[in-house]
Amino acid sequence: MARKVGTANAWHAPATTEPKQAERATKASASRARGVARAFEAVCGPGPSARSACTPRRGAGRALAAPALQTSERTNSDPGVKALVAEVQAHVNDVPHPLAKLHTEGTLPHEGIYDQSVEAEKELDLMRNAALAWRATSDDRYLKLVDRFLLAWVTTYQPSFNPIDETRFDALILAYDLTASALPVKTRNATMLFLNKFANGYIGQVDAQPRPLKGTFANNWQSHRVKLIAMTAFTLDNRKMIAAAQRLFIEHIGDNVAPDGATLDFTERDALHYVTYDLQPLVTAALAARRHNRNWLPERAANGATLASALNWLTPYAMGEKTHEEFVHSSVPFDARRREAGLPGYSGDWDPKNAAELYHLAARLDGRYTPIALHLAPTPPAWLAVCLPLPAR
Repeated sequence: MARKVGTANAWHAPATTEPKQAERATKASASRARGVARAFEAVCGPGPSARSACTPRRGAGRALAAPALQTSERTNSDPGVKALVAEVQAHVNDVPHPLAKLHTEGTLPHEGIYDQSVEAEKELDLMRNAALAWRATSDDRYLKLVDRFLLAWVTTYQPSFNPIDETRFDALILAYDLTASALPVKTRNATMLFLNKFANGYIGQVDAQPRPLKGTFANNWQSHRVKLIAMTAFTLDNRKMIAAAQRLFIEHIGDNVAPDGATLDFTERDALHYVTYDLQPLVTAALAARRHNRNWLPERAANGATLASALNWLTPYAMGEKTHEEFVHSSVPFDARRREAGLPGYSGDWDPKNAAELYHLAARLDGRYTPIALHLAPTPPAWLAVCLPLPAR
């Protein structure tokens, strides 16, 4: 069956990469409406709590099994939805202030453009949250916010291909994924061009490296590259890019995770902070794959390691059965700088709550992580509760 633009979602079903197809799909409003419904179902899952939060707009073609609810019922039925919509509502008339460059890696607050970058990154999260608010309420003001901010960012920002500086672009990718079917052609085409340049630049950067991969091409930096590549690949439904994402994911598991589940970053940094920073982007990448019926959680690298084994290695620490004093033997001088600057989390025992979002994401891959997630935080972040409100099936 031919796939139409916007019928897909990186968390489940694909979207086309061809601008001409995008333009034709824009004209085909009935097809687009059906796509919204199917993509919505893909994001929200089949359960009743998902339907209450994510019922598509009336007249959207193939609707979910549950009848459409009034806006007030949709937004008030789940506290996570209500909180997210209220947050977006407070910014509904904001004007975007995109930067051509972000840079936080290796710098402290108030150094260089660190502060400006952190402030600008909030706009990426706002785009994602506005996209989710639109999906939950059908309020076109939120769609217009996404359109305004997305177009501004993709026509201003120049990728640096530093994955630490650019990891927060996962929010922009998801915002586009959730709204592509309804965006103006100009915004959609500009975003597709940007995302193709973005992901292909990262793939080219990695493939140009000698094997075996070492340094920042084997540690947490590569986890963030893999996340950005995978999310973009599934959002664009680019088969060549998807194949590259899966290849790089499995290769990185072998480079970064030992057979017992310990990560390279734990060895380098002596910190569970970097274990979670390592694993969360990989879990996010695996979620994008899972929504396309690919299960990367048990994918085994050449050394026998899996993402599941890494999560299992961290679990005793997350549950408080083991403790760890952070960064004592880190080999990275910047960690000492952050400790001396008094930044939280760079000395003393690791706080397991720092792994709450990681395990709430992992619970969407495998239900056995749900008790760990709930132990760390009774509710997931609002955006995650709306986007993937149910545990993995």
